[in-house]
Amino acid sequence: MSPTQAGGRGTRRGRPSPGTDDGAERSTAASVPLVRRAGRKGWAQPLPRGRHKLPQEAVEDSQRQRLLLAMAELVGERGYGATTVPDVIAAARVSSNTFYRFFTDKTACFLALSEQLGDQLFDQLAAFETDAATPQEALAALDAGLRAYLRWWSDQPAMARAYFVELPMAGPRAMAARERQYRRFETIHRRVAERARALSGDAPPLRDVDVSASVILTTELVAREVRAGRVRQLAAIEDDMRYVLLKLLAGDQVAELARRRRTPLAPSAPAARRVRPD
Repeated sequence: MSPTQAGGRGTRRGRPSPGTDDGAERSTAASVPLVRRAGRKGWAQPLPRGRHKLPQEAVEDSQRQRLLLAMAELVGERGYGATTVPDVIAAARVSSNTFYRFFTDKTACFLALSEQLGDQLFDQLAAFETDAATPQEALAALDAGLRAYLRWWSDQPAMARAYFVELPMAGPRAMAARERQYRRFETIHRRVAERARALSGDAPPLRDVDVSASVILTTELVAREVRAGRVRQLAAIEDDMRYVLLKLLAGDQVAELARRRRTPLAPSAPAARRVRPD
């Protein structure tokens, strides 16, 4: 997912469609992250009917969020190529005038969705960064962030498919945006690596390629599961992802030590049963 300049305003106009809320005064709740608003039931509800005193900015925020949610659901369900602007407009229950007020075209809307998802995920993962005093604390922080990352995607399968499977279909603009997002997440991975290596003491110097590879490989591990239809089972790859991250960011010794600590012990043989003499 990638920061883009996708939120440009277009010049095309259209009439409000029946059932839209364009131009009407409605009430709405404050903007809520996409991850909490997505879902098959009511994922593109219009603003409730009734007079209100909300500023125009709040109304436009609701309309824009519904367009992004509609784009995510439709692309995740049908694919990017099969999704059209009229489809998104109808699902979001706004007018074409509203769509082109926010986005110049379908790709701009899709990249704005990716940018917003990236912002939310970045903020969530950054919250797990800590100044660990021991290797155990550093590993615990890594585990917490890793679980949050996998759960974040698992909880919203349509958006996971839109990004991991459909983003390349949006063309060069989308791929360039993904590269920019990779660079952004590398900052988190680099800080994790620097802390881990400082605590371990004997790790080799950190290379830029290790940081870049850690972002690309962990992304591809998740993408493989999403493509295979296992987005709800992402927790199953937690150990593999941890090993890859530690191997690249902290060195072979730390990765192997962490792996051994997490390997369950073989069950001990049952104790021999004593037989009382008659």
